[in-house]
Amino acid sequence: MSGPVAVTTSKITLLPLTVERAQADVDAITFVNARVAPRGSLENLSHGEVAKLLDRSQGGLYPLFRRCALAVMSSGSYRDDARSLLEQYRDFEVKIVQRSWGIKLEMHHAPGTAFVDGEMIHGVKEHLSAVLRDIIYTANEIVDSGRFNLSDPDDITNAVFHILRNAHALGAKTEPDLVVCWGGHSITGEEYDYSKKVGYELGLRRLNICTGCGPGAMKGPMKGATIAHAKQRIPHARYVGLTEPGIVASEPPNAIVNQLVILPDIEKRLEAFVRLGHGIIIFPGGVGTTEEILYLLGLLLDPANADQPMPLVLTGPASAQSYFKRVDDFIGLTLGPEAQKRYSIIIDNPLAVARAMLKGVERVREYRKTTGEAYNFNWNLRVPPALQTPFEVTHDAVAGLELSLDQPVHARAANLRRMFSALVAGNVRAPVIKQVETLGPFEIRGDPKLMACIDTLLASFVKERRMTLAGDYRPVYRPLTF
Repeated sequence: MSGPVAVTTSKITLLPLTVERAQADVDAITFVNARVAPRGSLENLSHGEVAKLLDRSQGGLYPLFRRCALAVMSSGSYRDDARSLLEQYRDFEVKIVQRSWGIKLEMHHAPGTAFVDGEMIHGVKEHLSAVLRDIIYTANEIVDSGRFNLSDPDDITNAVFHILRNAHALGAKTEPDLVVCWGGHSITGEEYDYSKKVGYELGLRRLNICTGCGPGAMKGPMKGATIAHAKQRIPHARYVGLTEPGIVASEPPNAIVNQLVILPDIEKRLEAFVRLGHGIIIFPGGVGTTEEILYLLGLLLDPANADQPMPLVLTGPASAQSYFKRVDDFIGLTLGPEAQKRYSIIIDNPLAVARAMLKGVERVREYRKTTGEAYNFNWNLRVPPALQTPFEVTHDAVAGLELSLDQPVHARAANLRRMFSALVAGNVRAPVIKQVETLGPFEIRGDPKLMACIDTLLASFVKERRMTLAGDYRPVYRPLTF
């Protein structure tokens, strides 16, 4: 993928790579045609694997492969509309050229931002290879192999473990040191800078970072930690990014991620976070962050997990104090004081956050040492079926959710999490966005007191522009009471 460059006033040409510039909206868009050799363990694919990847039929892998490949190559674009990305690069194609000595990916109309001077950026190539690896592995070894019953809780956990192990994401070190950072992709500049400061303090304490791999609060802690890790001369720091096909186009992996894993759905992604991580920090966010909080509280409130140490800190700058008060009030009103006891809120103090997390991770180490549990994967954590089974977002499914204060608290948390998952899908997943446009907003039915809490929280997210990176938010829900 190298050679002499000829420059004209209209285009840059590099053989076998070509670059064109086009005008879309106000921004200049660069399109590239190129062949790229993947990195890692998939330089060779069988004829059957290639056929699966190029299958364009309904249920075939090509639409998924194309969508994820386009997303990782557009990393750095500030958008959260999957459809606009797919429309902007509607002519993007990726083919597999197979030779006896290996394969190459032949791309047409690919995002030019993935290349520099005719070479694909090294990190982008790693992410593209991760897409290839995880899509092939999940299809062949998880879904089609017959080894896993994906309706059985134990087999679901085994599947998550195998996907992470195949991606080399379990880590070679034995000591607990991985902090999961959750938060919104649509946050203020002050909140983003604060997340970098927290990441810096974590990195100084030799803690590694795991996020949802996108922009905003998913990028800030990684960016801060890179400087601290450099100061501490840590040569192999980990920046783990966990995503899934439904949102990857709206939240492309940021450039710092050096271990990208694409899980098959939201639920397996969330399970991967809590199995891998040794502590969790939550920054300001919107519906996606609320979904993650509810998922975690649904786990921790389950009686089977009563003894599980899971350090959990909610934090942000001074300007986010009112945000966290609303979140804390929402949790207190919907899940009760026991849920509020499972986390601490630290405002405008990155040093205190890092020290609290370091102390919490040490408790995790002692607990797992005492119980004989693995440091790199939390097998003992119980994830109930309500939080493991993929929630297919449809209008009927959302309307049928039981949102009542009479439910056991962990079951209520699980259903609230599903409701927020539907709102995330309605905001960022192209098929669900189209569904909402066709059928109208989701109708969310529940106990009047519960619905009042939900509506108040969501209204505050809309007012503070936490639901979208750009443009006005169009509600995808309509609250109703029993």
